[in-house]
This record gives sequence, structure tokens and C-alpha cells, in this order.
Amino acid sequence: MPIFVVLIVIAFAFYIFYKARYFQSRKPVEKQWISAKSSIALGLFVALFGINSVFLHQSTVSFIVATVLFLVGVGSIWAGFRAYRYFLPLVIEEAKQ
Repeated sequence: MPIFVVLIVIAFAFYIFYKARYFQSRKPVEKQWISAKSSIALGLFVALFGINSVFLHQSTVSFIVATVLFLVGVGSIWAGFRAYRYFLPLVIEEAKQ
């Protein structure tokens, strides 16, 4: 499906964008916060890739691979979101100083 391809490319572009911002940042807490956002983008990329593979090839192996990719992606999104929420108040405090 073409919509998944567009979303996959956008998610990968956000991942590259946040990784570039990570290397440009000098503040340690801000680096962790940006890393959490890149983890969310990478998880979205992997999960969408898994969903897209189900539509491309409808076989048992494809379903197993898609399930694994989807679960890994959702886990990365979940961990990244938790880290994002943890570091957000710390980044605000670091920016005030």
C-alpha cells in the first residue's frame, strides 16, 4: 500500500533528523531527550515496515516476520515515549539554567 511507504519514508526521515540533532547538541540531558525522540521515530519505522510486509507478501513466514517487526517497533516506541516523558522536565530545567 502506498500510504505505508510514504509513512515509512517520513518516519525514517524523522529518525535521521533527530540523530543529526543529537550529534549537534551540547547539553547532556537534551541529548538523551533527542535520543528518546529518535527511538520513537525508529520504532515507528520498524512497526510500519512490519505492517507493510503483511500487505506485500501474504504467507506464513511473512506474518511471523511482520509480527516480530511490529512488536519490536511498538516496544521501541513505548520505551522512547517513557524516556521522552522522563527527560522532558529535566530538559526544561536545563534550558532555564
